[in-house]
Amino acid sequence: MTLITYDDFAKLDMRVAKVVEVEKIPGKSKIVKGVIDLGDEKRDVIIGGAEYYLPEELVGKTVIALVNLEPRKIGGIESGAMLLAADLNDKPFWLTVSDDVTLGTKIK
Repeated sequence: MTLITYDDFAKLDMRVAKVVEVEKIPGKSKIVKGVIDLGDEKRDVIIGGAEYYLPEELVGKTVIALVNLEPRKIGGIESGAMLLAADLNDKPFWLTVSDDVTLGTKIK
């Protein structure tokens, strides 16, 4: 485990988001392209773990997204955020929150 300072943690911008679209990427079996709604904007994201879930199982989930991560091209598609997940034996379990929480709410 690597320890970080509080100042390092404070740089992370984590927000509540809803997965509104998910589609398979031709030729890719472990990632899918998703769209998340942050309340005031929508972003494309690459979501890993596609070998464990059907795309429609992710649509509608209210998740936690790291939104100030530098955009990165994965599978030829630019990802504008990262969804947080617990990792159990390499299978992701998406961190979700109640649908009562307003999209875009900052996680502290």
